[in-house]
Amino acid sequence: MKTFSAKPTDVTRQWYVVDAGEAPLGRVATQVSKLLTGKNKPMFTKHIDVGDFVIIINAQNTFVTGDKGQKKIYHKHSGHPSGLTSTSFDDKMIKDPIFAITKAVRGMLPVNKLRDDRLLRLKVYPDAEHKHAAQKPITITLKDIK
Repeated sequence: MKTFSAKPTDVTRQWYVVDAGEAPLGRVATQVSKLLTGKNKPMFTKHIDVGDFVIIINAQNTFVTGDKGQKKIYHKHSGHPSGLTSTSFDDKMIKDPIFAITKAVRGMLPVNKLRDDRLLRLKVYPDAEHKHAAQKPITITLKDIK
């Protein structure tokens, strides 16, 4: 029996909608990264991008457990001396709720040539409205993903 290897022409992509307010940030990020890489499909192949499109809604309702809201810090450096800027998770969620989810999902994806293409298939919206109804996305809860 030969080992199956997916070809780029064999890939069919689904659209999924995930509500970010259902589970903590880390749980959402791991499950979404599985969908983006295609690990939930039987035809998963490491070197071929077989993942799906994922729409994350209600990004402003994202939460973390415990006191990570104040202890989780995002750092940014301008490149100039003393150019380090640090922002807590709670402050970042007030300014830009999309950033936290995108950064968490990006950190869960494998670091290779496919990561940027996979991130382009991630669509994050701060509220329940999204503009991808024409693609007929499948709404899933985080308990459905295995």
